[in-house]
Amino acid sequence: MLQVIHTIDRFTTWVGRSFAWLILLMAFGMGYEVISRYLFSAPTAWAYDMSYILYGTLFMVGGAYTLSRNAHVRGDFLYRLWKPRTQATVELILYFLFFFPGILALVFAGWKYAARSWQYMETSVFSPAGVPIFHFKTMLVVGAVLLLIQGVAQVCRCLVCIRTGEWPADVRDVTELEDQLLESGGQDEAVDPLDDVSTTRGSER
Repeated sequence: MLQVIHTIDRFTTWVGRSFAWLILLMAFGMGYEVISRYLFSAPTAWAYDMSYILYGTLFMVGGAYTLSRNAHVRGDFLYRLWKPRTQATVELILYFLFFFPGILALVFAGWKYAARSWQYMETSVFSPAGVPIFHFKTMLVVGAVLLLIQGVAQVCRCLVCIRTGEWPADVRDVTELEDQLLESGGQDEAVDPLDDVSTTRGSER
């Protein structure tokens, strides 16, 4: 079960890091628009569409990566006080009550939404450039499927915690500086990005 967790986590991390490059592309595109508009009085016809397409793609595809890092917002004023086994039990119940039904609904609804857009090769109505957006709507399905896959890893993580009483180690990735200082006791420490480390879930969110 741990192998399943780590395999899915590593895949999700790879996807998240890959799509994170869209931030740079979006920044360069918007920078070009600002310079072109205000210095040369020559605004582009595609900058607005590019901004929401890239940001929307990053937002939807990055959901699974965020879930794998325990970075989604949570009202944890009670959660952090519970024992790991209690946390895992509550999470497991909520995954089946709300998460999986909601994500499955998003997959099926998004599929119809994207398929209809592909049928007539939909373009943006907000831009005179007529930027295609059918591929952008497909990202809704892609993001939902990635969340579904990561949800399987989260359920496995809950089951391991219920059995052992401790949360399994996560794949090491980008962390806040204050968390790094707490882990190292204020001493600089070289860490392999793919090393496994234990986490305290209540303090991460």
